[in-house]
Amino acid sequence: MKSDSKVLICYNAPLSIFPYYNGKITDVPSDNNSSYGNDLSESGFSKEIGTIKKLLSSYFLDVKTYTVNSNVEQIINKINNYSPDIIFNFVESVEGISNYEYCMAALFELLGYQFTGNLPTCLGNCLDKGRTKKILQSNNVNTPAYFVAPCVRKFSIKNFTLKFPVILKLLTEDASIGISEFSVVNNFKELKTQIDFLFSNYHRDVIIEEYIDGRELNAAILGGKILPISEILFDGLPDNLPKIVTYDGKWMAESIYYENTKPSCPADLDKATKKATEETALAAFNAMGCRDYARVDIRLNREEIPYVIEVNPNPDISMDSGFARAAAAAGLSYAQLLTAIADFAIARKKYDSQIKAS
Repeated sequence: MKSDSKVLICYNAPLSIFPYYNGKITDVPSDNNSSYGNDLSESGFSKEIGTIKKLLSSYFLDVKTYTVNSNVEQIINKINNYSPDIIFNFVESVEGISNYEYCMAALFELLGYQFTGNLPTCLGNCLDKGRTKKILQSNNVNTPAYFVAPCVRKFSIKNFTLKFPVILKLLTEDASIGISEFSVVNNFKELKTQIDFLFSNYHRDVIIEEYIDGRELNAAILGGKILPISEILFDGLPDNLPKIVTYDGKWMAESIYYENTKPSCPADLDKATKKATEETALAAFNAMGCRDYARVDIRLNREEIPYVIEVNPNPDISMDSGFARAAAAAGLSYAQLLTAIADFAIARKKYDSQIKAS
């Protein structure tokens, strides 16, 4: 029997705001600012919304979709007119601005609607990689040493004590925006070149962290439980390229990184490493105040000690995502994954109703 709950799927239309998303300048012109002409970050998920609606409609009687923008009054009217029981929150940015992800969740919260995924405080904290590291460190969760370089200042090596090689990332962007094979640098000259490029093209603060040259693992967490751990395999990459997940590797079909950055789930881990990785991932999940679902990205150092490099609340759960792959390895179909996430919000809705009635 179908649930009589009303579900509103909110998501954002893709919009480019940077001249280069994959962290490097290319000589090949393209309508979507890529060197390959097939940026899946811009086209992939929005094409799946119809399928997601269909799958949820087999479980809920009333499911609608809504593409959000920056017109807050319009959003409020749309939501209130429909008056959903829950909002399935797929909003990752608003008109290309990732900082507004947590603002949209806050709007849902202020309007009094239960929504899937993480709270605005968690989304905001995790978007800021420097703040994430401070929270992790305060909770004794291993994370690489780091240095934040503000874009408003000319970069100086004064007080810079990190050991090379280091990796450079935009402080408050996700989806590997700005990360390329040039992100890992081995000396101050390379560091200066890359940080100048990032400042000039993205106008964002940069976080620099010590690069851990080891295995990369993804721990998908659903309802506080670890799904089978995935490993990113870099076996096919040329020796001269750093073994990292770049923007190309995630989104640019036909790129060398996309073709040679392959996930393996479940990862081949010995018992001790698996246990340490799971404990570290759960500690990071809890430290950041995550709920419902999140993905924790981890690197193993030479001693197989796990270090958290990213905490991703509301990660990509499209049909071919790593999260969906981990769910499948745990025996969950894609429809079951979606309904499980929806049910967390439904349970909160029912709890709220009981409190009001008492």
